Amino acid sequence: MGEEEGQAQQLQPSSDAEVMQAIPQESSEHGDYSWPAIRFDVPPARTYHFCQQFRAFRNPNNFLFGVKWSPDGSCFLTSADDRAFRLFLLPDVSYYGNVCAFDAETGGDSYAANLVVNEGESIYDYCWYPYMSASDPVTSVFASTTRDHPIHLWDSTSGELRCTYRAYDGMDEITAAYSICFNPAGTKLFAGYNKSLRVFDIHRPGRDFEHHSTVQKNKEGQSGIISAIAFSPSHTKMLATGSYNQTTAIYGEDNMEPLYILHGQEGGVTHVQFSRDGNYLYTGGRKDPYILCWDVRKTVDIVYKLYRSSENTNQRILFDIEPFGQNLGTGGQDGLVHIYNLQTGQWVSSFQAALDTVNGFSFHPYLPMAASSSGHRRFVNPEDSPKNLSLSGFENCASIWSFSSTQTMDSMDCRT
Repeated sequence: MGEEEGQAQQLQPSSDAEVMQAIPQESSEHGDYSWPAIRFDVPPARTYHFCQQFRAFRNPNNFLFGVKWSPDGSCFLTSADDRAFRLFLLPDVSYYGNVCAFDAETGGDSYAANLVVNEGESIYDYCWYPYMSASDPVTSVFASTTRDHPIHLWDSTSGELRCTYRAYDGMDEITAAYSICFNPAGTKLFAGYNKSLRVFDIHRPGRDFEHHSTVQKNKEGQSGIISAIAFSPSHTKMLATGSYNQTTAIYGEDNMEPLYILHGQEGGVTHVQFSRDGNYLYTGGRKDPYILCWDVRKTVDIVYKLYRSSENTNQRILFDIEPFGQNLGTGGQDGLVHIYNLQTGQWVSSFQAALDTVNGFSFHPYLPMAASSSGHRRFVNPEDSPKNLSLSGFENCASIWSFSSTQTMDSMDCRT
């Protein structure tokens, strides 16, 4: 236990100055960096593709749950039905060289996962430490929560378990979190349970936590399983929680008092995300074809709805907002990724990312790239053998997409 505490303590910035130093700045020793403006009017190129390594003999329908880039953009992490995380490092090549390592004719994977971490049960949720940097192994960690297990903190370099955060029920048995998220300062880990939130201090592993009920004594508040958590990036110390009872709540981190309870989702909320300026909140649910946009300064009405093909699935379909904060990308059951303009709520473009459900889409934190994951549960006839399940290379797969950008187009003009 002492060793676990020592490893976790090093993650915490010792001062506000260190926190600010850990936040990427627009200028560095390499010169001023300008965010590339992605051009969505030009279809993206599939730069890397992965499918074969997700095909397990015992589970031929090993579909993915989602994909998330690391905060420093050096790698991305996938989760799948075989209870495994796979980490893929982004090859150290120039994006503007337009390198493509995917051969559609051979159908092979672009390269193998650099790390595989096996969990003991079905994966519920996972998240990166917000100040993760591949150049600092101490910060290279991610947290995960699985069925009937405590929260695990994994070393993304070695795959070793750093420490665990454990919550117990009234029978003194371990209860699993359904959703997890680090606060922006990287000092606390918030976890969602049935009708409650538990807050762990990251440098104190074990069973010490703060307990906050989401239902008040008068039975008002947010009931149900807390299935999604997100913090506002604007340092307002606001967080949003989604519940399977079709509501979204907004809290203040300091006192955990509920500020708003939002109603309007047709299904249980499975994903929540703030806009880059923190003024708007986007929520999506299962068996609900719309992502809802809320103005957190005036939560009376829904600002607009963004359509996606998800009205017939209980899957968690993850969407994401690009670094400029002007566009949102989301997948759906139709295998398409739809891009929407967040200022107008209007559809911008779409592209075919897979031949089955695109359940995860994540923009790279600073390059004009994105990652997608796909797959869904397929029910096999009891008379048929699972071995006979035939899937194409564009089902149960993950892909890396390269978008055109203003920087790319300008550099191409200079070369001609």
